[in-house]
Amino acid sequence: MTHETKLILGVTCTVVKDTVSEHGAPVERTFDWYAQDTQGNVWYMGEDSLELKNGRFVKASDSWESGVNGAQPGIIMPGNPQPGDAYRQEYYPPGEALDEARVLSLNGSVKVPYGQFTGVLVTSERSPLEPQTEQKYYAPGLGEVEERVVVGHHEEFQLVSVTT
Repeated sequence: MTHETKLILGVTCTVVKDTVSEHGAPVERTFDWYAQDTQGNVWYMGEDSLELKNGRFVKASDSWESGVNGAQPGIIMPGNPQPGDAYRQEYYPPGEALDEARVLSLNGSVKVPYGQFTGVLVTSERSPLEPQTEQKYYAPGLGEVEERVVVGHHEEFQLVSVTT
């Protein structure tokens, strides 16, 4: 998380920086924009995604912002998630951001380099535009700590560190 905010559709959003690294070198940098409503839902208002190409970071095609070119906010985390709940996370058809999620469990456990967690929220996430399904693991009080591709090509992302 950064200490930055961004105003989107009249809503003050928190800016979260996400860096994906391979073998210790960054290959993708994303600035995600989130806002929470009074019911506890965390809204995903967009992202500015940069990917490494020819040694330079360039804007990725899946960058989007709610209210621009038909993009709409999605829910990244329901305020009171229950197993079976389904929700849209992203909606930006021109940029191919159409992610959807379903809550699988509220009592998962996971071990990643950053630590071991119980009482973990587990979701299944997919996009109709991609032939893969991911499971994501959210630790209480921290957020996403692991992401596994379970259908399609096999990748795994784990939380290694947190900086504030």
